[in-house]
Amino acid sequence: MTEERTYAAEGGACRELSGGELNDLFSAAFSAARDAAGGKSGPVLILPPDITRVHSRAGLLAAAAYAESGSALVMPALGTHTAMNAAERSRMFPGIPQDAFRVHDWRRGVVELGRLKADWVEKTCEGAVRYDWPVQVNRLLRDGGFSLVVSIGQVVPHEVTGMANHAKNILVGTGGKEAIDKSHYAGACYGMERIMGRTDTPVRALFDEGMRRFGRLLPPILYVLTVIGRKTDGGLAARGLFIGFGRDCFERAASLARRVNVETLDEPVRKAVVYLDPEEYRSTWLGNKAVYRTRMAMADGGELVVMAPGLERFGEDSGMDDLIRTYGYRSAAGIKEMAKKEKRLGGNLGAAAHLIHGSGEGRFTVRYCPGPGLDRKAIEGAGYEWGCLEETLACYNPQTLHPGWNDINGTGDGTERIFFIPNPALGLWVEKGRFGAPD
Repeated sequence: MTEERTYAAEGGACRELSGGELNDLFSAAFSAARDAAGGKSGPVLILPPDITRVHSRAGLLAAAAYAESGSALVMPALGTHTAMNAAERSRMFPGIPQDAFRVHDWRRGVVELGRLKADWVEKTCEGAVRYDWPVQVNRLLRDGGFSLVVSIGQVVPHEVTGMANHAKNILVGTGGKEAIDKSHYAGACYGMERIMGRTDTPVRALFDEGMRRFGRLLPPILYVLTVIGRKTDGGLAARGLFIGFGRDCFERAASLARRVNVETLDEPVRKAVVYLDPEEYRSTWLGNKAVYRTRMAMADGGELVVMAPGLERFGEDSGMDDLIRTYGYRSAAGIKEMAKKEKRLGGNLGAAAHLIHGSGEGRFTVRYCPGPGLDRKAIEGAGYEWGCLEETLACYNPQTLHPGWNDINGTGDGTERIFFIPNPALGLWVEKGRFGAPD
């Protein structure tokens, strides 16, 4: 294994790195890292995120990695997500030919590197779960003959690991069903509010320990991590770029992401309105970022309105979609009990975790306003309230609202105060006092 070293650590809460700066920083870091990994011979495997992270700048960096490497394959770290189509690949990864791409198959395309024992997992998760955990990766990583893996992605608050990316991109993004199921369920049982926005969590410890014990079976992994923030005009800016071998680059990126992507509110939100871009969000599997990224800001008895014009399904594949339709978004206690009793749900703990993540826990209402892809019966059958998209868009126009608090002209009794979020993937919103001190 290569020694831990950070080659680039540029960023700040008010920085705005241009595309040219990102390219230059990556080029210098990549050259130094490739020398440290054993020279410029041998093919490179690039692991960027998929289209659901289109704002991450990972597409630009993957294209730079492809151009610099000379010989590379590109495999988006899909995890359980639907594979990208040719148009999405062209949009996100300009300049990379279609024949350079490979598709990760989380059900059939993985190998197991080893296991963490149940005693260790139970202790690490403070008794929330007890089972062993497999360290799984796509077989290309172990058997593909690559001299270097370039893992690219955005560090942002995450419901399972606390902060997204780093080893998660390897062990979930290219992981298998059992590893994904068990890691996600561990996080859900431990509790999202105790995890989101934090660098060190039980699930992160699983990933770190898996890489510590079994990472020697893989090529050297160069982590390329971005931090993306919203500007005052509503646009997005690359606030940081961190590149290196080992964990130091992740810790630096996570520290900046906490400052950039966690918004602390002085009062709870009684009505939140979230817009889901139809090009990015076609399932509640992805769209429920609207639920769990706002849950620590929502007032008891409040209402979360989710405008989802592109919504077509609940799960990212037919199996997950059917599970969600069957069991629905219920309380954590209810889902845990069903997972014990219902063999089908107990055999799909990733789905059980997702159902917990997407629930308002009876504390606040979740009202989904879908386009024509899902009807009222389906929405209500999954445990949500339904709203008419056309009427909601007329009331809350995402083109005229600005991120944060808005006073909307009402009828009869003056204005309505709402909190608007144009893309829930970019942050975490919490009421003051619910988050605690930094790691």
